[in-house]
Amino acid sequence: MDMDLLITHPEWLLLALAPLFFICIVLEWWFGARAKRLPTSAQYHPAEVVCNFVLAGMHQGADIIAGLLIAKIYLHFFGWRWFDIDMTLFTFGLLLIAQDFCYYWFHRASHRIRWMWAAHVVHHSSESMNFSTAFRQSLMYPLAGMWLFWLPLVLIGFDPNWVVFAVLLNLGLQFFVHTQTIRSLGPLEWIFNTPSHHRVHHGRNPQYIDKNYAGVLIIWDKMFGTFEPENETVQYGITKPVNSFNPLVVTFSEWRDMWRDVSRPELTLAQRFNTLFAPPATHQPVSTASDSQQRL
Repeated sequence: MDMDLLITHPEWLLLALAPLFFICIVLEWWFGARAKRLPTSAQYHPAEVVCNFVLAGMHQGADIIAGLLIAKIYLHFFGWRWFDIDMTLFTFGLLLIAQDFCYYWFHRASHRIRWMWAAHVVHHSSESMNFSTAFRQSLMYPLAGMWLFWLPLVLIGFDPNWVVFAVLLNLGLQFFVHTQTIRSLGPLEWIFNTPSHHRVHHGRNPQYIDKNYAGVLIIWDKMFGTFEPENETVQYGITKPVNSFNPLVVTFSEWRDMWRDVSRPELTLAQRFNTLFAPPATHQPVSTASDSQQRL
């Protein structure tokens, strides 16, 4: 696909990469999961794989529709940019690093703010870890506010099309960390997010909860105190399982629970605010610990 066309229409990038993604899924299933060379948590279960693909389609559709509005917002703020940045190989490298930094904070916020967790929990609700898990995304990200985290890049002076391209390239690269076929990448583990680091991120083991938010570079976790190495065998999923392969149930279960909690008539305004925006495991009020929507 022509590079200029991808920059003009960055939303096509993941579609352009889709054949590579499907080849990786087939190879992992055939040589690993099907041959039972991988653990049970890496196996491909038809109902879950279908759920993951449907969720990916819903996510892609929502992104395309919401992108029409978000593009206008980005262009508006681009008119207030601080610098005029010409895209060269050097500035593109700076954009990728800056975008990855912004992704770290978006990802961290998605675990620490319940409103954002309501969207992100979809990705973590699987108790499996294989390449198809990367497709498990939520259509609610635009409503949750993901796009806000890239606004600083537009204000700095990076062209909005290039910003969106960098965001989607980052997400595309993250596909390759959703696997158990690779144990370690040696020295690269010090700098980059790897399958080992990301397996930790998907773990519900107590020491793995809210760790390794990295997109491409693991250095942000090491700088900001959220890094955890993979030592103990990872138990995948969330501490309050969804127990459904229905894409609509997976997408909206936490939004339903959040609405139930915030609608309680006895709440003060401050309690309602906390219910929506406090960390999901400590939001108030909840009647019992078991009622609380837990996170990874």
